[in-house]
Parts: sequence; C-alpha cells; structure tokens
Amino acid sequence: MQLERFIRDIPDFPKEGIVFKDITPLLADADALRASVEQMAEQVKDLNPDVLLGIESRGFLFGAALAVNMGLGLLIARKPGKLPYEKDSVSYDLEYGSATLELHVDAVKKGQRVLIIDDLLATGGTAAATAKLVEKQGGQVAGFAFVIELGFLEGRNKLTPHPVKYLLKY
Repeated sequence: MQLERFIRDIPDFPKEGIVFKDITPLLADADALRASVEQMAEQVKDLNPDVLLGIESRGFLFGAALAVNMGLGLLIARKPGKLPYEKDSVSYDLEYGSATLELHVDAVKKGQRVLIIDDLLATGGTAAATAKLVEKQGGQVAGFAFVIELGFLEGRNKLTPHPVKYLLKY
C-alpha cells in the first residue's frame, strides 16, 4: 500500500516555514493504519525488543498498535505533570523551542531492550532525550521506529549508534 497518499502537508504549522506532516488521514483509514503497523512490525522484529516505548502523543497511537501486533508491552514517555507516580525527566531542544519528557522511575527494567516509537523523526532531539531516559533506568535502546523520517534534517545522526527504522522518508 502506498502510505504516502495518507500523509497531508500543512504549511506553516506550528510556525511559519515548517511543513507539518499530518498523519491523521492515515489513522482514519483502517487499511492504511493496519498496513503501517504490519510494515513497521516487519521492519523492527530483527531488533528483538522486550518492550516498546511510545513518545507523547502520536507515538502512543503507533506504539499501542505495534505492541498488540508484536505481543509486547508499552511504556509511555509523557510531558511534565501527566504521570501520577515518581518519575525521571530529561529536557531537550526542539527545532522550534524546548521541551521535557518524563518516564515513571520503574518503567524500564535493568537490561531490558526498549524500542522507541514515534510518528516523526525531525531533528532527533525528542528521540535522543527518550533514549537518555531508557539508559538512565538501566535499559538498552534496541532502536527507533518512526512512521516518517524527515531525512533532510539529519535527525538520525543524534540517534547513532542505534538502528533507525521508518516507513516513509521525505
């Protein structure tokens, strides 16, 4: 299935000069969503993850579907103030500001292989920050999986030496 047909460009969002890649048409189409999850599962199975970690918020959508498909659990990295239990946090820069992510202190078990999932790889800051949280808790980053990679931003360079998988590249 040509998943590109289900990605909509939104110019000047969230600020002027940025072309936002909107995945909501993909999510709205059952066949496209199923195909994207099945394709992603096929791409990442050789990474042998023990658990998946979805990044807020669109990473939750693909992370949950992929976790069910692969028979794995799902951890979640959230924005500050959203997790009810004790948490670790990390702050990082985005292409248009800065942000912080949090993860429950007992989310990752020592030595656990964690596959980090999100909808989009841009500059790599969010994914790299999530990897720091995994490693802080004693886990191993098995790799990263994205629906879309914006290759021209070279975000994968921040994720070295971990494998980076994607379905679509712009």
